Amino acid sequence: MKGTQLIKVHHLGISQSERIVWQCEELNLDYQLLRYDRDPVSRRAPLEYKALSRLGIAPVIEDGDLVLGESGAIVEYISRRYANGRLIPGPGDAGFVDFLFWFHFANGTLVPSIMMDLSALRLGLPAKPAATKAQGSRTDGAYDAIEQRLGAAAYMAGDEFTAADIMMFFPLTTMRFFAPRDLTPYPNVRAYVRRVGERPAYRRAMAKADPDFAPLLS
Repeated sequence: MKGTQLIKVHHLGISQSERIVWQCEELNLDYQLLRYDRDPVSRRAPLEYKALSRLGIAPVIEDGDLVLGESGAIVEYISRRYANGRLIPGPGDAGFVDFLFWFHFANGTLVPSIMMDLSALRLGLPAKPAATKAQGSRTDGAYDAIEQRLGAAAYMAGDEFTAADIMMFFPLTTMRFFAPRDLTPYPNVRAYVRRVGERPAYRRAMAKADPDFAPLLS
C-alpha cells in the first residue's frame, strides 16, 4: 500500500459498505475499520455516520485528506490506486464489457429496483402494479437476467472473480435482510451465492464488519 496513511473504511452495520471491507480483504490491503451500529428501532445510520459525508449514506472512506462515497467509486479508486487495477479488467482483458455491464448494473438497476419494491411494500402498495403483473416486476426481470448470466459464466464478468462480483453480491445477499426474496426459483444464483460466500476474504470481511450478522447465503 502506498504511503503510511491507512485508508479508513467507515462501515455502517448491514450496509453496502461491506463491499469495501471485502475488497480490502481480497486485495490484502492494510486498512483501518471503523464500525457504526444502526439505530435498533429505525435501522438508520447514527448522526456521527451521517456527518461523514454530504448525503450521510454508506459507504464512506477517508484516504488522507480525501473523503469519498459511493460504492462503485470507492471500489475503483482502491483497486486503481492501491492494487495496480486488480479486480478491474481493462479493455484488453477477457470479459471487459461484461465486467462494465454488471459492475454498473448492481447499483444502476438491481438495487434501485429492489428499493422500489421495498418502498411499495412500506406504502402498502403492490410491488407489481396490475398493469405489469403478467410480465413481473422490474426486480423479477433483473433476477431473470442474473440467473441467465450465471448459467453461462462462473462469475459476473466470466471465468474470473472481479469487482463486479463484489458489487453484485450485496443486493443478492445482505440486502435481502431488508427486502426478503426467495432464491428457490434461481438455482444458478443460489449456487453462485453459496460458492462466492465461501471465499476466505468474504468470510473475514463479514466477521470483521458484521460479526453478529449471519450472511444470507441461501
